[in-house]
Amino acid sequence: MNSVILILTGILGATVTFYVSHSLKQGAVRASALLSLIVGLFFYFFPSLLNVYLTTQIPIIFIGTSFIGMISSEAKKHYGQLATAGVLFSIIYINKNHLFDGFGGALGALAFIALLASLAFSFLFSKVLWRIQVYLRYRKNK
Repeated sequence: MNSVILILTGILGATVTFYVSHSLKQGAVRASALLSLIVGLFFYFFPSLLNVYLTTQIPIIFIGTSFIGMISSEAKKHYGQLATAGVLFSIIYINKNHLFDGFGGALGALAFIALLASLAFSFLFSKVLWRIQVYLRYRKNK
């Protein structure tokens, strides 16, 4: 159950940051900082609301996925890409096994990896769909 909550946090972190940044015209840095501050302060003032693991991990995952939400609107095709990147970030973070301990910028690096992977999935999926459509048109006209 903890993993599901953390994955949902990842999805919210990426999509809400992008929404506040572009739809509410706050800018990427302001949106990420403001939302991360709100989430961090909420769990700082209410530490016993959830179990200790979630109270400490939700703000970290939200901050990391808010970096994903800082993407340019030209690079993002739809919110599904951001949600996929948030899920990937959360899964990598949950299973990282202290791989990034001692390295500065670990959350940013994980966000970069997750975002690039989701963009690659989207690109490959669109190419496969395009080839299927071309094949079906060819079969129909034959």
